[in-house]
Amino acid sequence: MSIGTNQQEHTGLLGGHAMKRLTGEVQETILASIGAQSPVLADSLVNHAFGRIISQTTLGYEERELETIAMLGAMGGCEGQLRAHLSFALDCGLVPEEIIASVEQVSVYAGYPRALTMLRIAREVMQEKGEKLHVAEIFPMRDHDTRLFDSGGDKPPLMLLHALGLDWRMWSRVIPLLTPHFRVIAYDLRGFGGAAFAPQVCNLAHYAQDVADVMDRLALPQAHIAGLSLGGSIALELALQEAGRVQGLTVIAATAWSFPAFEERARFAEAMGMEAQVIPSLTRWFRASDLALNGWPVRYARNCVRRASVPDWSAAWRTLAGISLDDRLAGITLPMGLIAGECDQSTPPELMKRLTEGAHRSFEVIGDAPHMIALTHSEQLAAAILKSASLLQA
Repeated sequence: MSIGTNQQEHTGLLGGHAMKRLTGEVQETILASIGAQSPVLADSLVNHAFGRIISQTTLGYEERELETIAMLGAMGGCEGQLRAHLSFALDCGLVPEEIIASVEQVSVYAGYPRALTMLRIAREVMQEKGEKLHVAEIFPMRDHDTRLFDSGGDKPPLMLLHALGLDWRMWSRVIPLLTPHFRVIAYDLRGFGGAAFAPQVCNLAHYAQDVADVMDRLALPQAHIAGLSLGGSIALELALQEAGRVQGLTVIAATAWSFPAFEERARFAEAMGMEAQVIPSLTRWFRASDLALNGWPVRYARNCVRRASVPDWSAAWRTLAGISLDDRLAGITLPMGLIAGECDQSTPPELMKRLTEGAHRSFEVIGDAPHMIALTHSEQLAAAILKSASLLQA
């Protein structure tokens, strides 16, 4: 057997493996359909496109599919291929919001007609695959604008408050599990996401006033409040400030106590910038297995940290550094559900258990969950929130 034949067989093996990874069970159907008309094209697709280019590890499958759908959308006239690659993109780990971001990028460089066609096909493919896309709208606050998601309807309202450094999208995998039972509302806290560069937060009470402001503007006299990390601390403060507005309280992976590390993190960002915050933040928030997989939760969190502004980041950490809830917790008399992650390095179960002292308080630990439970254990967290809410309403 010649060297050329060996190389061709090796390229074919590489191409077949790469194609199978992207196209899955439809690989044979694709090749049979093309091969029935042109065996040369079918062979070239496997050996050249997949064997020599797509099989290279310089780009991951997710990155390649994101580039592919952008190019097909920008070119136009490739609707069949675009539809197929949108399906492949979702199958290999991209999420609807990343697809829509690609559509929006195409609008800038290839124009709106191409982007709108791409958007229509993306919407159809996502619907066929049962993928949910949650969209937030610009929402005016008393001194800044933010982004707010509101599922609407006449169910009991449930407001979700996100963690420091992230935004409302932290809840995107939890929301569809809660909307059958609640009108779910989530927004970007002051200083993050669509509320970046807003007038800086002064203290925890300032964040709580923002929650009340959102409720006022939505004409909500009461709501169930659930918060994770910083969001949980804000929920506690709101319950102390305006207990009558809080129908029930679910506190997730949060603290009521200050630690020296909070001020240190603010100063570290001011000295070293946001890129230096990626490693310490993500290793606190996730397990090693999450970081190794580099799925959407990790990609999303990494992008949030990198894009945050140092003043907003530091102001939020200084808010937690100045937290003073310890001697006030007895003032929270309304029912409270507490949820911790078993593997949480930031707010371990032992810390959160201190919040259980008092009447009408439930406590649940989600097994093997790190700090960012909403991103890694969305189903378990949604079930725990629903259980907490049902107990609180009983």
